[in-house]
Parts: sequence; C-alpha cells; structure tokens
Amino acid sequence: MHAVAVHQADPDLCGASSSHLVLIPSYNTGEKLFETVAAARAAWTPVWVVIDGSTDGTGERLLAIARDDPGLRVLRLDRNRGKGAAVLHGLQAAIAAGYSHALIMDADGQHPAERVGEFMARSKRSPAAMVLGVPLFDASAPRERIIGRKISNFWANVETLFAGIGDVLFGMRVYPLAPLLEVMEASRFMRGFDFDTETVVRLSWRGMPALSVPAAVSYFRAEEGGVSHYRYGRDNVLLVAMHLRLLAGLLLRLPLLLWRRLR
Repeated sequence: MHAVAVHQADPDLCGASSSHLVLIPSYNTGEKLFETVAAARAAWTPVWVVIDGSTDGTGERLLAIARDDPGLRVLRLDRNRGKGAAVLHGLQAAIAAGYSHALIMDADGQHPAERVGEFMARSKRSPAAMVLGVPLFDASAPRERIIGRKISNFWANVETLFAGIGDVLFGMRVYPLAPLLEVMEASRFMRGFDFDTETVVRLSWRGMPALSVPAAVSYFRAEEGGVSHYRYGRDNVLLVAMHLRLLAGLLLRLPLLLWRRLR
C-alpha cells in the first residue's frame, strides 16, 4: 500500500489552510493517483480527492491511506459521472465545510504539484480572481493536443471578447468557490470534460478577472503509467458543440459585456 508522505516547505507557500484546499477528481487513474496525492500533500493541507465511480480499486486504497492522514479527505461517487460532476460534488462539500477557494488539479500527474503553494499565494493576494495555469509544453506533448488547444483558446477568447484568458484547458487552476457553484448549478452543462473551458468563459462573462501562471505540463506514455480518457473524435465533436453554445450565449450577452467594457 502506498503511503502519502508529507514534507512541508516554505510556510508562506504551504501549510494548513482554513480557506483554500486542493481538490482532485479521479476516475480510474491507477498508480498515478497516489503519486499525485503524495505530491499535493507535500505541498498543501488539506487535499480532497473525489473518486468518480472508479472501478480500479484506487478509491478503497486511498480511503485506507486517508484514515491515517487528517490532511487528506476522500469523497466517492457511486458511478462515473464526469470530471465536472465530480468537481461539483467536491465544491459543494467544500463550501459546506467553510472553504472559500479550491485549487483543482487532475489526478494523472500532468500538473506540477510543487507549484500549488505559488498558485494559492496568487489566489490569496487576489481572492476575487481565478488563477489559471498556462501550459509550458515539453517534447512529450502530442502535436494534435497542442493544435486543438490553440483552436479552443482562440474561440474562448472570442467568446470572452478577448478578456485576457491565457488558457482554458489546463486543468490546474484556483477558483473562488461561491461564484463557481452558482455558475455550475445554473446550467446542466459543465459536468464532463467541458468543465474546464466553459466555467472559465462563464465566470469571465460575470466579470471575474483571470490571472495566468505559466506551469510545466507532462504527458506520460502508457508504459509510464499515463492514463487518458480523452477520445479525439467524440470529444472534439463535443467541444465544437460547446463552443457553438458559448458563441450563442455571447450574442445574448453582448450588449451587457460591451457596456461593462466601455464604461
């Protein structure tokens, strides 16, 4: 069984927080989940994990670890409902527990957990903003993913009237929880992988500023334990449908957005 070792560093960048938590949704992520949780716990307290109906045994194993680690909490959904639904479940519980902000990161090890403290510090200095990671790619990044990201970022910037969104797909970001909950509960969308893009656009429509923080991203091959549930054909069709929906939403909101921009 994996142990989650905690080695706290700079007290200004890490340590127990009563306002900011790390939230990690996970679906059948395998061994990478334990590596990610260990790295997140080394950087921050508390860390919450939402097991999204996983069938690979990781939920049971992580619950056993959490029994010996008061800084780790595990929430479980009875079936796989999608990334956004798992995040929604976690943030509802976080608000009920009195937290105001959450750093959301993926469970697959792609995000630099050692940067959690820096992201949290940026959020604490600007609590009304969302802090968005902007990926710095290395040679492991699939070319088609980079091209697809550029296309999605372009349309998201159109949909927000070029409000300065650096990246809408990088899954490591800090949100103020109350407005995020309002946006998600007001829509039946944002329950799957569309969560990352659509929440940023809709929060921008509400006037929430975005702070960009460049951060490295790693892509792991299957033999390295890499896990991806992204399906290029199906999911790209869903992304196109999402952007068409957001463009329609932009047209409805255009007078108000232009008035805010010009006043």
